Amino acid sequence: MFDKILIANRGEIACRVIKTARRMGIRTVAVYSDADRDAVHVAMADEAVHIGPAAASESYLVIDKIVAACKQTGAQAVHPGYGFLSEREAFPKALEAAGIVFIGPNPGAIAAMGDKIESKKAAAAAEVSTVPGFLGVIESPEHAKKIADEIGYPVMIKASAGGGGKGMRIAFSGDEVAEGFARAKSEAASSFGDDRVFIEKFITDPRHIEIQLIGDKHGNVVYLGERECSIQRRNQKVIEEAPSPLLDKKTRRKMGEQAVALAKAVNYDSAGTVEFVAGQDKSFYFLEMNTRLQVEHPVTEMITGLDLVELMIRVAAGEKLPITQDDVKLNGWAVESRVYAEDPTRNFLPSIGRLTTYRPPEEGQQGKAIVRNDTGVEEGGEIAIHYDPMIAKLVTWAPTRAEAIAAQGEALDAFAIDGIRHNIPFLSALMAHPRWQEGRLSTGFIAEEFPNGFAPPEPAGPVALRMMAAAAAIDHKLNQRKRGISGQMRAPGLFAFEHDRVVILAGESYPITVEPEGEDLLVTQPDGTAHTVASTWRPGQPVWIGTIGSERVAIQVRSLLNGVFLQHAGAAAEARVYTRREAELAALMPVKEQAGSGKQVLCPMPGLVKQILVTEGQEVKNGEPIAVVEAMKMENVLRAERDATVSKIHAKEGDSLAVDAVILEFA
Repeated sequence: MFDKILIANRGEIACRVIKTARRMGIRTVAVYSDADRDAVHVAMADEAVHIGPAAASESYLVIDKIVAACKQTGAQAVHPGYGFLSEREAFPKALEAAGIVFIGPNPGAIAAMGDKIESKKAAAAAEVSTVPGFLGVIESPEHAKKIADEIGYPVMIKASAGGGGKGMRIAFSGDEVAEGFARAKSEAASSFGDDRVFIEKFITDPRHIEIQLIGDKHGNVVYLGERECSIQRRNQKVIEEAPSPLLDKKTRRKMGEQAVALAKAVNYDSAGTVEFVAGQDKSFYFLEMNTRLQVEHPVTEMITGLDLVELMIRVAAGEKLPITQDDVKLNGWAVESRVYAEDPTRNFLPSIGRLTTYRPPEEGQQGKAIVRNDTGVEEGGEIAIHYDPMIAKLVTWAPTRAEAIAAQGEALDAFAIDGIRHNIPFLSALMAHPRWQEGRLSTGFIAEEFPNGFAPPEPAGPVALRMMAAAAAIDHKLNQRKRGISGQMRAPGLFAFEHDRVVILAGESYPITVEPEGEDLLVTQPDGTAHTVASTWRPGQPVWIGTIGSERVAIQVRSLLNGVFLQHAGAAAEARVYTRREAELAALMPVKEQAGSGKQVLCPMPGLVKQILVTEGQEVKNGEPIAVVEAMKMENVLRAERDATVSKIHAKEGDSLAVDAVILEFA
């Protein structure tokens, strides 16, 4: 077994590997760029080596710098995590030449399966069912369009060396193929240093299901069940679960055995994932193989009880797998949400800044459920523009799917983040979505259910009643604190408790009555139902966690003038609690309207201007592309939102813009 390993990665996956290595008694070495000097993974590791500027192409993607860091620290092996160099065949070769062990598959397996084009050829040779497509070199946008016309629309344009949704576009027409081809090649070059792309048929209403494999250097390979990753946005996974609600035992075994056969054909010897696109009828086609640890590996660990990082380390050290296929048992259900630094109300555009608040939910056993949070950030840390926008992976396990989803919803509501925009409200709304809860999934789920983007819904039904009760309890706690302030003049009746209240929630009035019961509160709702509301919440805490009746509830809380802003189950609203007379007077107050202007195109997130696609004086139509801005390794096409004439262009290609910087103006 190794004495010391280096983690050639950053963020949550570096922290994840360090935790397992520490438990195994192995010392760890972190590497970091200028942007990550104060990162959590650097502080966690036993040693840390600086490897260059913030840009990944000058630090985390430079093989020579990783090898030099190993030699400097005496690290005997390297775990690559995911992304960066994890699927680059040249990386394990360079390590091997330097006498360093790669904690991952052998270079031959990476060459055969890590390249998306070559893996499809290998799968076809092994008589694995594959999606129709063109795997040769695509020379130009015109060539891409000709191929797509022959395959039939829609088609998927994908980076050969890609992953994580980078370098991937779906096209429904020839024009979209030309634009998607250019964007995919550019993203592939900047993210992976390889601009090759291929085109394949896009299966309508598909599901994304993948098989987790683990192999050793002695010819043993087993599959550890499947994960469903159908909830995606821009081809990037958002929510994963294990097992899949679609599969039965027969289909699971068929997919698993096919994945194992494919792995054995290329002498695969580490953790890897064979991805399939599946029809609603349980038919499936080989999609690609990821020759690395997947982002979503925790859900497999939760239902199998195995530590995949430990298995990878032991296999790399030459040990045989400690399990056979018969030893693999799937227990319960696990759900993972990817918490991203992005604004779901602005088409999920990236957000950067300092985490002024970062309070994840409590980990460990929570009733029947288990909560796990894999993260690489901390309060006060900065989310930079240079890397992937993922902040954390929130995982819940429970005996059943419904219980795991309920636990995930509560954990998301208890996850407080401020300082940047994030997607927790969207994830909370997804957990409450009936179609998700029923398991009627497809990769088009988000586009179909949120066709106009996401806006937090106003509270209604049980969600509104929970928020109303919490608002009353919060108001009661704040009033208790006010009454305890010393030096106040006491006039008769000044602090008399008034039982009749009105909660104004999202503009709706809810007449209630409240009765103190020690530290708790008895709240009688408009329908006459009374609940005891209990919580240990204190003023200033960002999350209200308590019970309403017998139900455990978590609600996000932010202070407002004379009220609070609440967020729960995806819904968001301002809440103010008044006496009946105060409510009558508040109803008479005028509402200020803010005037807006649609004459400017503003940069929706901090980023680099890759292209300006229009000129001054040019007439543009609604939906026409006008600029391309790159942020967090993704290229975002900005489009005109109405027919207009460009009057002035303020930005040029290569400019680094702040959020809401003016790009151009319309006449």
